[in-house]
Amino acid sequence: MLVWLLAVAWGLHWALQLHASVLRALGVVALAVTWHALWLALTFALMSWRNRPDAAPKPSREECLRAWWGEVLAAPRVFAWQQPFRSRALPDDLAGASASETDAPKVGVVLVHGFVCNRGLWNPWMKRLRAQGVPYLAVNLEPVFGVIDDYTTVIEEAVQRVTEATGCAPVIVAHSMGGLAVRAWLRRYQADDRVASVVTIGTPHQGTWLAYWGSTPNARQMKPGGVWLTHLAADEPASRARRFVCCFSHCDNIVFPAMTAVLPGARAVLVRAAAHVDMVGRSEVFNEVLVAIKAAQAVAQSTGARQA
Repeated sequence: MLVWLLAVAWGLHWALQLHASVLRALGVVALAVTWHALWLALTFALMSWRNRPDAAPKPSREECLRAWWGEVLAAPRVFAWQQPFRSRALPDDLAGASASETDAPKVGVVLVHGFVCNRGLWNPWMKRLRAQGVPYLAVNLEPVFGVIDDYTTVIEEAVQRVTEATGCAPVIVAHSMGGLAVRAWLRRYQADDRVASVVTIGTPHQGTWLAYWGSTPNARQMKPGGVWLTHLAADEPASRARRFVCCFSHCDNIVFPAMTAVLPGARAVLVRAAAHVDMVGRSEVFNEVLVAIKAAQAVAQSTGARQA
């Protein structure tokens, strides 16, 4: 009888310990989510303040709330799951890029992530591109806190690989700082004729107010009116902007004022009620890329481009 009592007591002890551990873990998660939501609320408040004199359409309170909640859900998924644990889950897909002489040309896509991100950001995109038979390659920009110009060699290698596989100039899709890396690549390699078009998503083409608080080399390069951005713009021919489609949001909590995400002379696409990371997952952004791919395929077909 004593043995049974001791066994029951031991079982209750460990059950209580396990229960307490579960409660503590849930408490830590709840605290992290709460702080995350509060931090996002602060960035939204700053965004609203800095957007007051901006020329972009003003979002309604409902749109701001929807954007905030979308980012509360999207950012942890990207930064706590896709990027740290799933960045290599989906390989690049250039298989089937070549086609026979009778087939229409296939235009590939180069995916370029932004600040403190990696290729895991694009996991949902890679699934959708593969399902639609679009060849793609997603890069990793390293070092994470390096100089933006240092990322140009990575982009050059990616463009070369996709072009060799398809026989066509690719469409480049870039999020946030990645769009500036693409512009730096165009400047370094004078590669305007080697890219069909560039679709940027929340890229601080004219800088972002938050960069004033940045301390890393690439963050400092994104200051509005800074030396690096000024020189980059001065080195660009006026015709280059016509290759760009700039998807931006009046609820972007990282790149603001809102119109700083539009390259002068480029086609601007307003994505309503979407914050910085969540914008990547919006269907209207993906559809813009599909339009760019189809347009590039039409041009390649009319000029007689064929896969090698």
